[in-house]
Amino acid sequence: MASLQTSSLILSSSSSNKISATIPVPKLPRVPMSVPKMPTRTVVEELNMRAGFTNTVPIDVESYNSTSIANTQLYALLEAVADRVEMHNNIGKQRDNWNTLLLNSINMITLTAATLTGVGAIGGAGMPLLALKLSSALLYSAATGLLLIMNKIQPSQLAEEQRNATRLFKQLQSQIQTILTLGNPTQENVKIVMEKVLALDKAFPLPLLGAMLEKFPSKFEPAVWWPSEQSQNKTKEQEGKFHKMAKNGWSEELEVEMRDIIEVVKRKDIKDYARLGNLMLKINKILAISGPLLTGIAAIGSTFVGNGSWAAIIAVAAGALGNAVNAFEHGGQVGMVFEMYRNNAGFFRLLEESIEGTLEEKDLEKRENGELFEMKVALKFGRSLSQLKELARKSAYSRREGTSIDEFASKLF
Repeated sequence: MASLQTSSLILSSSSSNKISATIPVPKLPRVPMSVPKMPTRTVVEELNMRAGFTNTVPIDVESYNSTSIANTQLYALLEAVADRVEMHNNIGKQRDNWNTLLLNSINMITLTAATLTGVGAIGGAGMPLLALKLSSALLYSAATGLLLIMNKIQPSQLAEEQRNATRLFKQLQSQIQTILTLGNPTQENVKIVMEKVLALDKAFPLPLLGAMLEKFPSKFEPAVWWPSEQSQNKTKEQEGKFHKMAKNGWSEELEVEMRDIIEVVKRKDIKDYARLGNLMLKINKILAISGPLLTGIAAIGSTFVGNGSWAAIIAVAAGALGNAVNAFEHGGQVGMVFEMYRNNAGFFRLLEESIEGTLEEKDLEKRENGELFEMKVALKFGRSLSQLKELARKSAYSRREGTSIDEFASKLF
């Protein structure tokens, strides 16, 4: 019992010592503390920190802002170009419908007028004859008026203009998307794209009144849908022209090849399309004058029906000929063919200026890569690289010998 009491006293004594050791808490002195300010970071640094890039290379904020603005401007231009694609596509369909509807309407009016004139010549007399004469004269006059309007605006040519505008705006749209995909656009890219958009707007106007292209120019001229002034500065110095030219894909041989190809384009393709364009322009002018003239003669002749057989013959024959001329001009879409030749000649003119502009740039590093440029030229002509080189050799040989080359540069059209 004595041992138990002794041990319990020891335990209680030790536990009381532990309790007394934990109760007293010393008062700490108040020390003024200031929260340190977090270092400020730019938006680019903050994005890098969130992405886990702690050791980043310092970024030029001004360059980043310039790229961001150019990027935004290109997206705005891309939206405008997409809208123009839709507008030109819709208006092209509308004007193609104009051609079909006007052609069918004029032909039906002319045939009806010719029929009434023939019926009046066969057995009309008195009031029925007067009614037939008046009806045929009015119908012929209406056909003449509609033909004058139709020949003035040339709906088939208008539709072809809008089809070409749609294709070229789609091409520009894909070029903008390529620039955005490659990244780091510049204000120079924005300026060039803006100039191309304005040049296309001028080349293919949407309204008819006041802005419509001349359908019967005095001389055939290729279409121009690119900026007339090159935005980049070209140096004209000839010093060191071929010094170490085997860089950026360019060489003396490639330059000579490009110049030989330009000669073929000038002497064959552009010249031939100019000849065909002038021919179609003359044909279209003759048809545009002949149609209304014939229906006008028929309208005058129909008023003399009943006074002799010749009046009826002239009225019916002129009406039938006017109908045939109208069907050939607008059914055959002569205006569209003329516009197609004009745009094809413009394509070769653009290619010529593109090659010459590239060769005039003496700083090889500022040029497009030579091998890539050669491949693009070959594709635009529908040729392989070996066929393009062979064409250049033929061009050089024909110029040395003073003979004409026997093939065109393009195999596409």
